[in-house]
Amino acid sequence: MPAKDKARAGAQADEASIEALTSAIQSGAGLPAAARAASAVLGASVALIDRSSAVLAVAAASPDEERKLLSGGEAVNDAELRVADTPVGELRWRPIGDGEPEPGLLGMVTTLLGLELERSRSPEWASEEAASDFVRALLAREVTDRGDIEARAAELGADFSAGAGVLIARAVPHAAQAGDWRSRVLTIAVRAVRAVSSGALAAEGEHPGEGAEIVAVVPTEEDERLARGAEALAAELDQELSGFAVMVARSRIASDPVDLYRAGQEARLAANVGEADGVLELAFEDTGAYRLLLPAMSEDPGELERFYSETVEPLVAYDDQYETDLVKTVETYLDHDGNVAATAQTLFTHRHTVRYRLERAKELCGHDVTSTEGREKLGLGLKAMRVLGIASPIGPAGEPGTEAGKVARG
Repeated sequence: MPAKDKARAGAQADEASIEALTSAIQSGAGLPAAARAASAVLGASVALIDRSSAVLAVAAASPDEERKLLSGGEAVNDAELRVADTPVGELRWRPIGDGEPEPGLLGMVTTLLGLELERSRSPEWASEEAASDFVRALLAREVTDRGDIEARAAELGADFSAGAGVLIARAVPHAAQAGDWRSRVLTIAVRAVRAVSSGALAAEGEHPGEGAEIVAVVPTEEDERLARGAEALAAELDQELSGFAVMVARSRIASDPVDLYRAGQEARLAANVGEADGVLELAFEDTGAYRLLLPAMSEDPGELERFYSETVEPLVAYDDQYETDLVKTVETYLDHDGNVAATAQTLFTHRHTVRYRLERAKELCGHDVTSTEGREKLGLGLKAMRVLGIASPIGPAGEPGTEAGKVARG
């Protein structure tokens, strides 16, 4: 066939493929049909993935080709699917031959697929958004009437009349993550808690650092069932999120839905303490003396912040600026009941260095940790720091002196 005729035949094939894609979308044939049509247009194996990293449809010539595509290996490309400025998913493709799709053609395909993905998933996403809005309002104490709480929960398929508890899960990546990974964390968390309680409602919270936070309200009147939910959630996140530090906290059961605000505060206190301690799971009932600070955290966090600023904050600021270890030294000294030798051994440093740091801490905050009153105030200050979710600074110490530290901030 002459080159001119080949080009004409190719153009006709492209037009037919594009018409098949638009027809699949206009007729509402579904995502698998749209994926197959997109595969023909692009001359590639394709996969449609939603914003939570769930694979929705694959069009590949063989199981082996599908594995190569989904593994993200050699020759696999991806493009973000957007509707206006909102990411709705991802198109992943692997060319079948040697050619690559033209940018204009690829742009048209991703636009059409983004619109179809948004259309097909809108009811599900709307339900998720409604659940998220309700959970946030409930735990912010914006909904306080028992009847309203139970009615709104029932609309979302949850029954809080017999009681419920709150779980907070946190996942902090050890390295930068691509895509909307927080939505993936939410998807995994919802799947785990609903396996224990089908009426569980979840929302993305506000992690105090760079990680993701998921807050789930789990309908149950049994503390044991809530504990199982926490265990399942921790295990699922730990298994599915390699390269993340994971922590799950749980409240006590709130037998009255009006008390779910209090349960949310209990779970948050446990999450802040557990994350600072580096544990996988922590129940509010196991936080010990930290429980005494719950009223301040719930009703007057400003007072807790003031106490922190009057005790430990100067040490945190100094450590952060000069990369010293004053906070860690004070904390270790308190953990060892004021034993300098044991503190030095734990920190792998000399006793004279420990004494120097304790003296420097006294100069900065005005509290002598070697005295009874100083130990009490600094101990409570450290607890306030954890309850508030303030991370302890970490950095190499260069004591005595600060020659190895950062340049002072302006």
